[in-house]
Amino acid sequence: MDNTQEKPVSFFRFEDLRIYAKATDYSTWIINNIGQPEDDMQRNLVNSLCHSSYDIALNIAEGSSRNKNQFEHYLKISKSAIRECIVFTAIAANIGLFDEERCNQSREYLMELTRMIGALIISLQRGSSRRRDEYETEETPNEESNTSDIDSIDTDF
Repeated sequence: MDNTQEKPVSFFRFEDLRIYAKATDYSTWIINNIGQPEDDMQRNLVNSLCHSSYDIALNIAEGSSRNKNQFEHYLKISKSAIRECIVFTAIAANIGLFDEERCNQSREYLMELTRMIGALIISLQRGSSRRRDEYETEETPNEESNTSDIDSIDTDF
C-alpha cells in the first residue's frame, strides 16, 4: 500500500511552482529584515526594493497563465526585477539599512531565484524545441503546441 499522499493542486497553478513560493518568501524576508528608513530618500529606496521584490512573484504569476513564449518573456522580466533588487540591496547596505549579513542573505536569495528562473526558462525552451521538431515531422500542425501553458510544465521550479 502506498502511503504517499498527493498534494492537492491549487486552483491557481502558479501557486504550485517552487519558484513562486521562493519569490514570495523573498518579499516577506525583505519586509521583515530591512532597516527602518530615517528620511524620505531612504523610504523611497525601501519602497523601490519592496516593489521590485513583489515584481518577481507578480511576473511569475502573470506569465504562468500565458503560452510558453509569453511565460518565458515574463520570467525574463522577473530576472530584471531581480537585478533591480541587487542594486537596491547594495545601496541599502551602503546607507545602513542592511548590515553585511543581511546584504549577503539578500544576495543569496536573489542568486537562487536567478538560477531557478534560468532553469525554468531552459525547460520551457526545450519543450518548445521538442514541439518544433514534432511539428516539422507531422503533416498537420497541432494548434495546442503554441498555446500550452503551465499545465504542461514541471512545477519543481
